Amino acid sequence: MKLIEYVKSHGSQRGLADKIGITPVLISQWANELRPVPPERCVEIERATDAQVTRKDLRPKDWHKIWPELANAPAPRRATDPVPAPGHAGRQPPTTNGILDTVPDRAAVGIDARAIP
Repeated sequence: MKLIEYVKSHGSQRGLADKIGITPVLISQWANELRPVPPERCVEIERATDAQVTRKDLRPKDWHKIWPELANAPAPRRATDPVPAPGHAGRQPPTTNGILDTVPDRAAVGIDARAIP
């Protein structure tokens, strides 16, 4: 389970427990799947772990019943995703025209590479 991996890589159960205001015993029980994580605590854990452990990870069998809005939600942006320029529609598929897609047609007319300056 991702909760165990998160706890092992980020210190201790106490650190996560202190972040969300519970006892480390509960973190242990949830990590070892002795008890299901309550839905309200899933949201708190997701926030405390910066979405490294998500609600879907904590409640894999019934998350779609508890949070149906997540079923059609877009994937969260990662910090490494490129940010599109303001007013830009995002990454566009490449075309066969390459660089000429960014140059107006009238700018490319009349250029002769063999012309002597």
